[in-house]
Amino acid sequence: MRCNNSGPAHPLSLDLTIRPMKKDPVRVPSQAGAFWRATSSDPAFIARPPKGTGKLKPGWYVIRTRIVERSGRLAGPRVYIPFPKGGYAESRAVELEHDGEYYRAEVLISDGVDHFRFDPSIYPCEFACDGLSIDELPGNHRRFDTVRDMARVIGRLSPKQLWVWFRLGLQVLFSRGPKALWESAFWALTNHARASVGAYPDWVRQFSTASPEQLASMAADSAAFARPITFSFITPLYNTPEATLRAMIDSVLAQAYPKWELCLADDASTAPHVRAVVEEYRTKDPRIKVAWRERNGHISAASNTALALATGVYVALLDHDDTIPPDALYWVAREIDEHPDAALLYSDEDKLGFDGERTNAYFKCDWNPDLFLSHNLITHLGVYRADIVRDIGGFREGFEGAQDYDLALRFIERIEARQIRHIPRILYHWRMIVGSTAVAAGEKDYAAERARKAVQEHLDRRGVAATVETVPVAVQRVRYRLPDDPPLASIIIPTRNGEKLVRQCVESIQAKTTYANREILLVDNGSDDPGAIRYFEALAKAGTVRLLKDPKPFNFSRLNNDAAKQAKGAILVFMNNDIEVIAPEWLAEMVSHALRPEIGGVGAKLWYPNDTIQHAGLVLVAGLAAHAHLGKPKGDNGYFSRANLLQSLSGVTAACLAMRREVFEKAGGFDEKLAVAFNDVDLCLKIDAAGYRNLYTPYAELYHHESATRGYEDTPEKLKRFQKEADLLRERWMAKLMYDPYYNPNLTLSGEPFTLAWPPRVEPFRPR
Repeated sequence: MRCNNSGPAHPLSLDLTIRPMKKDPVRVPSQAGAFWRATSSDPAFIARPPKGTGKLKPGWYVIRTRIVERSGRLAGPRVYIPFPKGGYAESRAVELEHDGEYYRAEVLISDGVDHFRFDPSIYPCEFACDGLSIDELPGNHRRFDTVRDMARVIGRLSPKQLWVWFRLGLQVLFSRGPKALWESAFWALTNHARASVGAYPDWVRQFSTASPEQLASMAADSAAFARPITFSFITPLYNTPEATLRAMIDSVLAQAYPKWELCLADDASTAPHVRAVVEEYRTKDPRIKVAWRERNGHISAASNTALALATGVYVALLDHDDTIPPDALYWVAREIDEHPDAALLYSDEDKLGFDGERTNAYFKCDWNPDLFLSHNLITHLGVYRADIVRDIGGFREGFEGAQDYDLALRFIERIEARQIRHIPRILYHWRMIVGSTAVAAGEKDYAAERARKAVQEHLDRRGVAATVETVPVAVQRVRYRLPDDPPLASIIIPTRNGEKLVRQCVESIQAKTTYANREILLVDNGSDDPGAIRYFEALAKAGTVRLLKDPKPFNFSRLNNDAAKQAKGAILVFMNNDIEVIAPEWLAEMVSHALRPEIGGVGAKLWYPNDTIQHAGLVLVAGLAAHAHLGKPKGDNGYFSRANLLQSLSGVTAACLAMRREVFEKAGGFDEKLAVAFNDVDLCLKIDAAGYRNLYTPYAELYHHESATRGYEDTPEKLKRFQKEADLLRERWMAKLMYDPYYNPNLTLSGEPFTLAWPPRVEPFRPR
């Protein structure tokens, strides 16, 4: 392959040939030309320059490739820069971005390399690709860009973030030297750039705007649905500004799916233009219905008046000052056509800024009961089966400001979880106006109290022993009550030497933990430091710990499995020796959730000693797992506050992990083939397969002095073992790793989690 370059000649320009690293992908001959078939989420090539080229000298390069998708889903191509001594890591991967018919990326090579790893896709697919090209960039030009970009990034950091960066930089400088410091700064800059690459409006234009041709095709496709359903929009009005009222109605009129009715209930508006505008539109389209209330009854009463007009099988909630895109109903109708038992559907959403520009997109996860009790995950576009809405009495007066939330809480009590469908597309635009919760969740304090009341009554109706309180920022915390006689919790801590860390860990547990019914099992994995041995024996003699001696070679999974067999507690708590307790209620919080019958593993919120997030749950990315909200400082709530919200997740770290013994045993414990890496991810996925939900709670807070004893994956031996265990995880859990239900497919699988995917992994529109 040869990529054409229109710019000036570069000092070096090479074609790189590719060959599969293992058995995936495979070359498939064809009369139309040979192509590649990837059968997993981790197809990989080795890309090399021509023989005799030698190692590429350090500097900036641009890598290009032409990939043509034939079938399946091609997404997320990336190139790995190998470590000087061999091996690859996600921290040294660069995602290739669209550039016309090619994919490209600019990379910094800090040490001479003679090959690259090239992963063409994160999904199984068939594709054509002949190789890569690499061209050296003018050094002065790229160096200027890097300094300028770095200055721009640093200029956006808070003083606290600057201090964190400075401290981390000093650590790298003194431990690995100035060259490593520059390289680390580059990769940090690259990851930051990936997180913000392209403005959201550009993403919208490319991936979230249906063309006139597509809308026409959607309208034609709608006629072929097996169940042609009528939808009733429920929209109360009150003194709606004329421009926004017209925009709302026009957005409904523009729907590609034709079977709808707009049920308007005017709540005794005093602005004369409201009646004039509504009557104007009603004469144009008989699908617009209106009821004129003589007395103002507020939003719940007005919504019920609109509901009384509805004749559709489903009702969709639409606020009077918001809009929907023209393909919104088509995607809802299509989802119902493909899942006829769907009773409640919700979509992703964004906001219309004061300038009318789309912004602040909330890409939601699939149904997540615990997150829903923390904040209203459904909101808009919420579509409900009309008969159930009527059976539960519609909207309740007294819950104004949280009336939609209260409706949804009562609605889900009547259906099964499988009947709740999430459509991962932006199908609703909130308008940001002063006083609206689209601007800030705290705009309506009364709404927060009514939301708390709605959640409390929901739990009371279900007979759940729990209390609800409002916490910043206007979200709910559900506290599940412990039994009068709380069960014994066995805290299992493996260690080898590490006297200082163990002292800090055990003494913080003893001094700060309010949950009294506990035991500590300290597993000594062949310590040879006399001071550590004396300290461990002193702890055992004092009755502070039960000391278990295990001199066999280190295997995290085996150490914990063997200790679990000797633990006496009904609750098992797996803990690293570099954990330090912060919140006294940490164990009570974790046990209260571990006792819930539907819950499996419970993970805590872990902080680095510099008060940045180390763990706030795991998301499945790039065929493996990544820490959500990693590195966020205190005060940063994460993506739509998810770092601070109780929620179900696919995985949580075993650095501090609690569960009932029966769950651990049913899942088969830790897999001892995964001696160091991914054993917690594997266990969580086994727990999920056994029918339990894994849970993250931000209310159990601890410090994690990560890798203080074992170190990082930074030697050829460790990298080889890491890769072997990663391959095992991928082989075992391919289907799960391909789609994390708690992580939206519009968000990236490489780079910083919860940032935009370019392109998204949502299937584009294709007529059926």
